[in-house]
Amino acid sequence: MIFKTIGIMNRSDDDLTIESIALLNDYLIKMDRNVILTKNNPLSAKNKLKEKEIAEAVDLIITVGGDGTILHAANLAQNHDTPLLGINRGQLGFLADVKPNEMQSDISQILDGKFTKETRMMLKIRIEKSDGNIYEDRALNDIVLQRSETGRMLNFTTSVNKQYVNNHSGDGIIIATPTGSTAYSLSCGGAIIDPAIDCYVLVPICPHTLSDRPIVMPDTKSIEIKLQQNNKNKAEITIDGRSICDFTESDKLMIAKSNKKTILIHPHGYDYYETLRSKLHWGQDNRLKNKPQEKQ
Repeated sequence: MIFKTIGIMNRSDDDLTIESIALLNDYLIKMDRNVILTKNNPLSAKNKLKEKEIAEAVDLIITVGGDGTILHAANLAQNHDTPLLGINRGQLGFLADVKPNEMQSDISQILDGKFTKETRMMLKIRIEKSDGNIYEDRALNDIVLQRSETGRMLNFTTSVNKQYVNNHSGDGIIIATPTGSTAYSLSCGGAIIDPAIDCYVLVPICPHTLSDRPIVMPDTKSIEIKLQQNNKNKAEITIDGRSICDFTESDKLMIAKSNKKTILIHPHGYDYYETLRSKLHWGQDNRLKNKPQEKQ
């Protein structure tokens, strides 16, 4: 892979993000790369395009922000197989794994061809509405059915390969990819899944029945979800954090593996398990950190 034309994408305009973009832009130009910024970027630049136009025009998209920025870029890049590299100006940074203070050294190696290329599975979503409208999309992280107002639980049914699985009552359900297994799914008790495994996990959100537990499915199976007719609460569907539409008793949500994948570029020596240790603070003795100071 040769990255000659590079797009830079951000969602936040805070000072630290813009500072990183300015340094990155100058460095890439110095390295004789064509750089394209988004039209809404406050920096002055020779080449600017609308966000939805960048993926088709570049060899690599570098996002500056958090994991949400990479998810946003993945949605724009999904039809062009444009690889993504993330500089972390967010919080956790499971996907955006380049540190700002190591940005130039890491990118220098990447431009020299020293990097790890990784493909991540995506899910395809089809929502059939009672009014005849159909929504189709893809997710890198997760699809969430959730209640859109407080006060009552959602009652819904899941089927796998058109075979009935369970009736659920609770706040909703998450269908997460291995990439999304360290996001909302993890906070609801879902398993961490190695991204090399093509599968997905169904994770109930605050289930009314304690036996309603997360279940991991192979990527060869499809999922169908419908609200039960006795459901009295309003519901909505979100994809990778984006609110898509309301969901009613007459609607149908269908999920399966997509034939598209997100391509991620990592610095040379990338280690997924090192990322887990760093972000989840594994292997650290918190007793020493939290030990109160003895008085002199």
